[in-house]
This record gives sequence, structure tokens and C-alpha cells, in this order.
Amino acid sequence: MTNTLNKPEYTRLLAETSPRVIDTETEHKRLLNEVDKLMDLGENLTVEQAEILLLLVTLIEQYEDKHYQLKAATPLEILQELMSARGLKQKDMVEVFGSKGITSEVINGKRSISKNQAKALGTFFHVSPALFL
Repeated sequence: MTNTLNKPEYTRLLAETSPRVIDTETEHKRLLNEVDKLMDLGENLTVEQAEILLLLVTLIEQYEDKHYQLKAATPLEILQELMSARGLKQKDMVEVFGSKGITSEVINGKRSISKNQAKALGTFFHVSPALFL
């Protein structure tokens, strides 16, 4: 593979793929399909195709960074998700927290999870206590 870009071929590929800043899910899917086609070529990519691939990936990453950001879950949200996934109710957590009152306050967001409670939750759910801090 040479490093010299064949401008007429590159221009033809640009016209064929029509890359542009992605602002719709339809355009996102279209460019993902173009990337798939280029990726299928593997080692047989020309310099021009590799440049188009890089451009498309950059546009896709820019769109995904803006539209598909995962927000960090709070310790309470993690606890609620783990309870939900296991079909647990507030009463099932009393043993971990030590009392109905504290359990209620933590699960309802009126009290934060202490370090000792985080350790107990980590043991109970078989996860890192750090999730709850």
C-alpha cells in the first residue's frame, strides 16, 4: 500500500459515500453500513478507502459521543438496579442494613450509603463495595 493519495479515486469515493456531519439516526446507520463495507475489505483497503474509512469513523464517533453518552449511576441507582434485577424488596435488605428505618432511609434516598454498608452490600451482591461509595 503506497502513501500517495490518488485524488481522482478519493474524490470518486467521497462522492459515492457522501460523508457529512451526522445529525440523524438514519444518517448514522447509513455511515455505519459504509464502514462495514470498507471493513469487509480488510487488508485489501486502498489508501483512498483507508482515508474514507478514517473520515467515516471520525464522524460516527463524534455523533455517538454526543448522542450515546452513558451517565454515571449513583450508588443508590446501582443498589436499586441490583435489587430489581434480583427481584428484591426493601424488606429483603433489612438484614444488610441492620434496621427497617435505616433500610428505608437509604433506599428512599434520604440517607447515603456508609462505608460499612457498602462493604455489606458488596458481600451481599457479590460485587465491589466501591460501587456503593
